[in-house]
Amino acid sequence: MKKHIITLTAIAALSVGAATSASASSSYTVQSGDTLWEISQDKNVSVENLKGWNDLSSDLILPSQELTVDGKTTSKAKTDSSTYTVQSGDTLFEIASAHGISLDSLMSWNGISSSMIYPGQTFTVKGGTAVAEKATTPAPAKSAAPASAPVTSAPVEKAPTPASTQSGKTMTVSATAYTAYCAGCSGTTATGIDLRANPNQKVIAVDPSVIPLGSKVWVEGYGEAIAGDTGGAIKGNKIDVFIPTQGEALNWGRKNITIKVLN
Repeated sequence: MKKHIITLTAIAALSVGAATSASASSSYTVQSGDTLWEISQDKNVSVENLKGWNDLSSDLILPSQELTVDGKTTSKAKTDSSTYTVQSGDTLFEIASAHGISLDSLMSWNGISSSMIYPGQTFTVKGGTAVAEKATTPAPAKSAAPASAPVTSAPVEKAPTPASTQSGKTMTVSATAYTAYCAGCSGTTATGIDLRANPNQKVIAVDPSVIPLGSKVWVEGYGEAIAGDTGGAIKGNKIDVFIPTQGEALNWGRKNITIKVLN
């Protein structure tokens, strides 16, 4: 009789142990690197059942997420927790999918507009309401330079003053044009400017008794030039403007224009 009682006690203990084991195996906490397929194989259930029992809209799962694996309990991630702490490697899309919410809802509930997230951040993933975008912490102001340190500033480049507002002697002259490749031309001006090497240089030939060599001269239709050359036919109120190509020089022709000697 005593032996029989011991046997019943053992059976009861085994039953309790089996029940405890069954209860413990009704859920599973996701580990880093797990996939739904691997969990389904380990628990001998289908991926579709796992997704249905845990309200998953995709195969994405996250470390520390608790899943129902026997259909009798609800995932902790879905019922017991309204927040989620970001793990290394998480993305907003994965977090939203794993908790059965839209990406827009996740971002709206947490007041974020960027996909940049960091491990340790806590997000509302259940029953949230839209909140204003979180303000960004302003960068600290730069400290002032020590009193002993000299303060310097870059020079401000002034825009060129229009000729109409500059002071200088204004006159009307007869203007022709020449090139650096005319017959008998060396390409070097009376003041030593190599026009063949500097075809974009603005130079005019002048009568030095009227306009001193080296003067800056504003020329109507030509711009600001250097009085850097002379010519046998350039006498009195006449000038010759340098133009790189013969065609353009011919197009210039001869015209009466206004000039202003700036210095």
